[in-house]
Amino acid sequence: MSTQEVANQWAQMCREGKNLECIEQLYGNNVTSKEMPGVPYGEVVTGKQEVYEKSKQWLDNVVEFHGGDISDPIIAGNHFTSKMSFDVTFKDRGRQQMEEVCVFEVNDGKIVFEQFFYTM
Repeated sequence: MSTQEVANQWAQMCREGKNLECIEQLYGNNVTSKEMPGVPYGEVVTGKQEVYEKSKQWLDNVVEFHGGDISDPIIAGNHFTSKMSFDVTFKDRGRQQMEEVCVFEVNDGKIVFEQFFYTM
């Protein structure tokens, strides 16, 4: 798959709430995921299973999704970016509105790197 195809599929799956399936299908085995400093579930995580577990831990902490949006991806070479916004109630910290910019690198049709930028 091209970067555009991976990006489009990523956006569609995330919009449908298929985040974990997205990792299983679109991520490379040695993917690296980087969050902002201070996150409780690991600032840098490497490996598809580890990224899956990090995402599952985040999703398991959600009580309710009240709304959200994922922008159409913007492609630059083998990278793409998207803005995500969420209105979510968490078990451990209540309701929050969040905005973040996500940057992804694609090689050989798989996401091999992701980084998220947001204010904590």
